[in-house]
Amino acid sequence: MRKSASFLGTVLLLGVLASGCAGPEKKLGRGMNNFYEIVRGSEVRRTMEQTALFESPDRAYTTGLVRGMNRTLARTGIGLYEIITFPFPSYDPIATDYLTPEPIYPDNYRPRLLSDSAFATDASIGFSGGDVAPFIPGSRFRIFDN
Repeated sequence: MRKSASFLGTVLLLGVLASGCAGPEKKLGRGMNNFYEIVRGSEVRRTMEQTALFESPDRAYTTGLVRGMNRTLARTGIGLYEIITFPFPSYDPIATDYLTPEPIYPDNYRPRLLSDSAFATDASIGFSGGDVAPFIPGSRFRIFDN
């Protein structure tokens, strides 16, 4: 009984600290988004693209890749920090002089909503717009692209 009461108290305290406040929600969401950067890989793609455009196409696969991996690891570390410290103030983004608070994508690609019935405007027909599989690199097929 004592173990369940202490566990219930911990869950209740965590719920009071995390619920109803926009600050912890934003910080946790931003942290999860940044932590997922190592899987998404958009920082590497964008840095390679920008290196090819502004420096040289030859340097995109060397300097751009290393610079992009550095930024990816930095964003992942910041995400882990924000996940761990989300219940505690300050809720402002950190390291904004080096990285933007929101995820970054290459200029030639902007993700859209999934093609799912949760986001569909016409669920009775079964078709809607959006990315079919945005987590697979190179899949940019759209059902309706107006």
